Amino acid sequence: MPRSGAEARRRLQQAALELYRERGFDQTTTAEIAARAGVNERTFFRHFPDKREVLFDGEGALRAALIQAVAEAPDGLQPLDILLGAFRKAGRTLEENLPFSAPRREVIARTPALRERDLTKAASLTEAVAEALRQRDVADRLAGLAAQTGWAAFHQAAQAWIDDPSQSLDAHLSRAFDDLRTLFATTLPAKAHPES
Repeated sequence: MPRSGAEARRRLQQAALELYRERGFDQTTTAEIAARAGVNERTFFRHFPDKREVLFDGEGALRAALIQAVAEAPDGLQPLDILLGAFRKAGRTLEENLPFSAPRREVIARTPALRERDLTKAASLTEAVAEALRQRDVADRLAGLAAQTGWAAFHQAAQAWIDDPSQSLDAHLSRAFDDLRTLFATTLPAKAHPES
C-alpha cells in the first residue's frame, strides 16, 4: 500500500497507463486501476474525478507555469519569443516524465474519448496563454493567434521529441519555432498560369 498521497497518485497513473495499453481504455475500470495500484477504488476517486483524468494530471501546474512564464518574460519580446520561452520552461516537466509521456500519447491517439479530452484541455490551455499575452498588452486578435500557433508548435515539438529523444525537447522547440518564423517569412511563388 503506498504510504503517501503523491506515491498513490503516481501508482494510479502508472497502473492506468499499463491497463489502457493492455486492454484498452474502454475495457478498463477504475476498480481495476485501483487494484493494480494496490489501493482501493475510493482512493482512486480521492485523486481523480474519472478514469480519463488519470492521463491529464498536471494540467493545472502546466497552466500556472505557462502563465507565470509569459508574465515574467522580459519586455520588448515579440509574442512568439515570449511563448518559446514559456514552453521551454513548462517543457521541463515533460522531459522529466518521458517514460510516461510516450505511451500516454499512444493511448490518447487510439482512444476517441481521450482525444476529445486532449483537445478540450489544449483549447483551455491555449486560451489561458492568450489571456496571459493580453495581460502584456498584446492585441486581442494577435494574442489568440499567437497562442494557437505557439501551442501547435509546442505540440509538434513534443511529439518530435517523443519520437526522437536523442535531442532535447528544447532543441525540438527551437526547431519548431524557427520553422514558424521561416513559414511566416516565406513568399510563395506566384502560381503559373497557362498561356491562352
